[in-house]
Amino acid sequence: MFANAETSEQAADVATKPGFTEQVIASTTGAVDHILSLDPGVAALNLLASAIVVALAIGLVWGVGRVLDYWLARVSVAGAEAQEARAREEARTRKAARLTWALFRFSVALGVVAVLLDVWGIDVRAWLSGGAGARLVRLVLVVLLATALVELAGFVIKRLIDGFARRSGDPRRAAQLRTLGPLLTGSAQTILVVVGVLTVLTEIGLKVGPILASAGVLGIAVGFGAQTLVKDFLTGVFLIAEDVVSVGDNVQIGSSSGTVEAMTLRTIRLRDANATLHIFPYSEAQVIHNRTKVFSSYLAEIPISYDNDVDRALEVVRKVGEGLQADPQYGRMITRPFEVMGVDRLADNAVYLKARLTTQPRAQWEIGREFNRRLKNAFDAEGVLTPVKTTPVAAQPLEEQLPAAAETPAIDGKS
Repeated sequence: MFANAETSEQAADVATKPGFTEQVIASTTGAVDHILSLDPGVAALNLLASAIVVALAIGLVWGVGRVLDYWLARVSVAGAEAQEARAREEARTRKAARLTWALFRFSVALGVVAVLLDVWGIDVRAWLSGGAGARLVRLVLVVLLATALVELAGFVIKRLIDGFARRSGDPRRAAQLRTLGPLLTGSAQTILVVVGVLTVLTEIGLKVGPILASAGVLGIAVGFGAQTLVKDFLTGVFLIAEDVVSVGDNVQIGSSSGTVEAMTLRTIRLRDANATLHIFPYSEAQVIHNRTKVFSSYLAEIPISYDNDVDRALEVVRKVGEGLQADPQYGRMITRPFEVMGVDRLADNAVYLKARLTTQPRAQWEIGREFNRRLKNAFDAEGVLTPVKTTPVAAQPLEEQLPAAAETPAIDGKS
């Protein structure tokens, strides 16, 4: 019986205890009433002191900001002269500095608020030691910790991925790791944000269990309506896992082609030669033509005139290709011996020769342009003729031209 009575008293205390929102409203109302009850002279002095405190805080933030901008400017100048690895390291430093700057300003703002409340005669320590104050402090700490963890997760994952990619001896594996980095970062940051939101709701006083149950039912309903999003995500995971495409590859999707600039949780983004950005959901990238996986090739179709000696023209093509492969600058980009495939087809006004240069990924266009330049000069030097498009003209018989000339009317009375 005594146990039942004690339980009833605890339930009554819980029922009569004000909630967090009510405590905050009551504390704020009490502080406002205290400020309004002050003597005008005291209020004027407090207002002057408050203005001085705010001015000092603004001056502190401005001074630290100037120092930070100067330091980051020095980092940028050094990064322009450094190698790519150092530039990535300095970019991470700039991001960490921005996060530190945001936390510094937030801390200064909290300190200013505490000092202003103390100036106006409000005991901040006593209020923070109470239930509402302690809960508010915990909320602020949870938000700060969640924000720091989100940024830290992105920083650590990117650093690890870049480290693994640099140590990898296979360029293809390095590209695949860098493609996987944004997906891992997005997933980890999403989980941390969800946990942070649930923790904040718990601190406010809301029951998370019913919310999670409702979210589960809502998730099933949304899942049926968002099948395309799920399909995009799963397709992207398989594209990366099977190493179909990676960041930096030159691919064609549908009628658009370009270099893969980024792969997010849902989309693949191509940047073409005109700097146009093409964004495709993974579900629409059904067929991907990858021109730069493992190796690349430049396939040359060379038209020559029917008046040429085909064997001699093929020999000129062979000498140009072998000379290009022996060049110190371009030869390191060519990974296989130069191939002369022979006469590919006979067209109406040209004989088409075919040759192939196998190169490192993304080097086929540079090699192809240099090959065409050398081949044109070699054809001119060896007298190999290229086809010229002609338009057939039918000559009119002389007996048809004479009557036409006789029927031409005289001009100005002269025949």
